[in-house]
Amino acid sequence: MKGNKVTYEFDVKNMTCDHCRGAVEKAIIAADPAAVVTIDLAARKATVQTSLAPVVISDAIQNAGYPAFCVQP
Repeated sequence: MKGNKVTYEFDVKNMTCDHCRGAVEKAIIAADPAAVVTIDLAARKATVQTSLAPVVISDAIQNAGYPAFCVQP
């Protein structure tokens, strides 16, 4: 899948403030520096355009301390 970007949506539990938003975004960008990330803090969702598999992104978010799962492949 590398090279072709796909958009995924992730539910991110416990993301409740701007600090959380920054930590989640930083974790995603660390996993894929070319990712395009949009965070909806009120809905606790992250939309990510990436060439990586969604499990890589959800693992990065979870390693930052936020339970996450892909809801839109």
